[in-house]
Amino acid sequence: MSVPPLFSPKVQSMTHELAIPATMGESAPPRRRVLAVLSALMGFASISTDLYLPAMPVMGRDLGADQSSVELTVSGFLIGFSLGQLLWGPLGDRYGRRFPIAIGLLLFIIGSAGCATAGSAMQMIAWRIVQAVGACSGVVLARAMVRDLYEGSKAAQMLSTLMTVMAIAPLLGPIVGAQILSIAGWRAVFWSLVVVGLATLAALFTVPETLPPSRRNSASISSALLGYGGLLANRSVLGFALSGGFFYAGIYAYIAGTPFAYIDFYHVPVGLYGVLFALGIIGIMATNMLNTRLVAKFGGPQLLRLGALGAMISGLSAMAAGMTGWGGLWALVICLFVFVSWSGLIIANSIGGALQGFPERAGAVSALVGAIHYGSGIAGSAAVSALADGTPRPLTVVIAIAGVCCFVSVASIAWKRHV
Repeated sequence: MSVPPLFSPKVQSMTHELAIPATMGESAPPRRRVLAVLSALMGFASISTDLYLPAMPVMGRDLGADQSSVELTVSGFLIGFSLGQLLWGPLGDRYGRRFPIAIGLLLFIIGSAGCATAGSAMQMIAWRIVQAVGACSGVVLARAMVRDLYEGSKAAQMLSTLMTVMAIAPLLGPIVGAQILSIAGWRAVFWSLVVVGLATLAALFTVPETLPPSRRNSASISSALLGYGGLLANRSVLGFALSGGFFYAGIYAYIAGTPFAYIDFYHVPVGLYGVLFALGIIGIMATNMLNTRLVAKFGGPQLLRLGALGAMISGLSAMAAGMTGWGGLWALVICLFVFVSWSGLIIANSIGGALQGFPERAGAVSALVGAIHYGSGIAGSAAVSALADGTPRPLTVVIAIAGVCCFVSVASIAWKRHV
């Protein structure tokens, strides 16, 4: 796979335009290492959930919890992940990127250890929130680091590249999680996340800071938090954020609902579930790779429109399959595969579009977009939990609504020239 270089001579010669710190020049570490660290940071949301998906039914039985309570462990994670970003973004703009990420990784490690020792569903939900508040620091500030280096279609291209690489985590997550579950039990899954957190923390300090002191935002954290109101008043920022947000509602409905739809309703073996889940990740990787090749030619907004239209059509098709049972398991799998695959055209381009106009507040904009994305994920996973009836119907209804709302949000954007 061809990966666009992070620090090409052309980019280094445009420091006045892209505001790339001088410290990122000749002394920069190998580009593959930077790409690997940024991908790991952006992958924390996926690996924190996907690794334990196959264990959810067993975990529920062990903790004496019903399906709804176990699904709330996903919602609890999203609550912490969504709200935590609103704090980490301004902190990253004020104090640089690496230090806040390091503090967040420590919280992630503590939260993962708490999940591994939880004795009830409520304890699990509480520790998942702690885990999420820490995990989101890396995700929101990794996006800001990309904006420190790139703008416009270059930023969207780089985000797609990172998402392609980091998709390895959810691709392997359920498969690896199923193996850990079969060998050592569900608690070992969370101890594995402790190890991942420690390794990422060590790797963080092998890459340079992308936001030097001269470019940091001197505004107080309280005023930065109040500034979110102004960002929300920007119609383009809100439209881009909501388009990705509604799609995230469908994605997290998929994450929360498919273990029970596939394993419990259609009696899919745990190992095969991991394979079926991985098919969707392959689709996401493929469309992200496609986006990196097409975004410079067609522009992020045009590809975002196409992705939103595809999400609406495939979401409605999934609902038809889920409501009628037509085609059984494989019709549902195919429709959901197509739906999640549109991620490659929707997520990177919605984030890139929102970041385009505010380079000096990249951390705050990234945090706001992330909060909306994952806040919508809360609604999607919680809706599946609340409507659960032992069939795939609630899952597919939520996904169909998410697809339609994604398309409407894109149509409502105040389009300017976004390249």
